[in-house]
Amino acid sequence: MSLVLAGVPIGRAGDASARLVECLGTADVIAAEDTRRLTRLCHDLGVTYSGRLVSYFEGNEAERTPQLLAALREGQTVLLVTDAGMPSVSDPGFRLVAAAAAAELPVTCLPGPSAVTAALAVSGLPSDRFCFEGFLPRKAGERRARLSSLVAERRTAVFFEAPHRLGATLADMAAVLGDRRAVVCRELTKTHEEIVRGTLAELAERFSGEVLGEVTVVVEGAAPVAVEATPEELARLVAVREASGEPRKEAITGVARELGVPKREVYEAVVSLRSQS
Repeated sequence: MSLVLAGVPIGRAGDASARLVECLGTADVIAAEDTRRLTRLCHDLGVTYSGRLVSYFEGNEAERTPQLLAALREGQTVLLVTDAGMPSVSDPGFRLVAAAAAAELPVTCLPGPSAVTAALAVSGLPSDRFCFEGFLPRKAGERRARLSSLVAERRTAVFFEAPHRLGATLADMAAVLGDRRAVVCRELTKTHEEIVRGTLAELAERFSGEVLGEVTVVVEGAAPVAVEATPEELARLVAVREASGEPRKEAITGVARELGVPKREVYEAVVSLRSQS
């Protein structure tokens, strides 16, 4: 008995995991964002589901959640799937997971495809730290206000966007965030996959017309703002990182990135202080 969140393919059925195939055939209840899509996926995978199939989408989450909790309490396994990717990540699921956790009912996950990490991986932008912003507001004023809150965000940012709003969103990004590097990923893993790199202004022009398909946008983070730091302070910050177990080379690189100063300057500060002592 458990609630199982399952990542489903974002394009090709062949990306489904063996565990997903198994669980589709054995789950007592399958809660699907779109039951027709789930049925089609099962057909493509050659799976015959024997459990009860119910819809679970934004419009009926409040009504359906207590029913699924009741099934869990009865000892049934409830498999939750959305149209693509991972439930609760800009998709239905959060309400049910929160309710199950509050009721101390077991929740587990079948990892699977994700447009967020797929786009980040192929973007060529820094991926060691990133943030996921989901869909921006539809109204232009609210969208720009949300973007304004990200002006100083130094992590690479990943967004979802509807194809008919892509051009306007990219133009707003360029106006608010500055002309940063960005990547538009359209129809990831599908037959007509398209990955386009450029600046926000270039991409806004490129996608100003009609766009089709699922879209994920990856945007470079804000450039670090250089701050004044004495050689002693630079060496101290490196020492703090080393004391926590970070190798000196990585500590020097990290301090340089954090403060926006040349790595050579940090290195020389460390060497100078050590020679003095």
